[in-house]
Amino acid sequence: MATIYEVARLAGVSPATVSRVFNGTSVSAEKAKLVRDAADHLAYTPNRAARTLRRRLSEVIALIIPDIENPFFTSLARGVEDAARAAGYSVVLCNSDEDVAKEAKYIDIAVLENMAGVIIAAASDDSDLHPLLSRSRPVVAVDRGPHGLDIDAVMVDNRAGGAAATAALVAHGFTRIGCITGPSDVETAQHRTDGWRDALRAGGLVVDERLLAPADYRVDGGRAAMQALLALPEPPDAVFVANNLMSVGALQALYSAGLTPESFGFAAFGDLPFAAFAPAGMTVVHVPARAMGRTAASMLLGRIAGEGGPPRTVVLRNELAQTPRRR
Repeated sequence: MATIYEVARLAGVSPATVSRVFNGTSVSAEKAKLVRDAADHLAYTPNRAARTLRRRLSEVIALIIPDIENPFFTSLARGVEDAARAAGYSVVLCNSDEDVAKEAKYIDIAVLENMAGVIIAAASDDSDLHPLLSRSRPVVAVDRGPHGLDIDAVMVDNRAGGAAATAALVAHGFTRIGCITGPSDVETAQHRTDGWRDALRAGGLVVDERLLAPADYRVDGGRAAMQALLALPEPPDAVFVANNLMSVGALQALYSAGLTPESFGFAAFGDLPFAAFAPAGMTVVHVPARAMGRTAASMLLGRIAGEGGPPRTVVLRNELAQTPRRR
């Protein structure tokens, strides 16, 4: 079996650098690649059991997300896994189903299994991270904020994204713009809805709360909410939908009613799962999910390696895209 010294010799670096690469400590990308290439060539496997005993933590991190079926979280998970694997860590994926009790069990497992850290998109504003924080276990919040806790976070500007999407509908001349929002106890839903209100006021339009339809961030919820809006005595002439899966359901209801995003304004927060569901005339707020995952994992690995300093919140940029209308 190859040794760390043989890997160092082949890579042209010191044994300490090899150790840093496999311990997740910051090393330049060039040196990390040299070390990993050498390790692959020599079939070198780090002594994980010894390292676990030395650090009393496993080389595993937990990623807790609220909906594994949502492609946004799938892409985010891939970003986390990419960064973690490059540092020699494995990722355990946990699906909370937006259920605080289920989420709490996963948090307990992360503690009991001595996982090195946790990245979490909280199920609710009521999520309890204290079992981790009380043990000084590194935690990074992703997509949803830290709710006043002293932890790192990776976010997008949900309020600005909601406002930009709604403003695009206003610019196209729509005047009764509805909003299909998520659960009231989920921060992203609150902020995206506030963005909808901001854009209506900025455009000189009335904020009619009767055009606000809460749902559950799922396809069926989006479909039911769209049907409810269309059934109003004075239905909207456009809608902003606050997540990608609800947008799929809302589009299904729209087509069933004989409408299209070219005749009925439609803006979605988040890329739709399938290309077929991005028709002409639609506005989409692109969210950099994979980059969010990579950033969150890098921040967590830094804390695991002993990086100090106050908690940081990194806000990544949304991009607004509009599919052209047919001529």
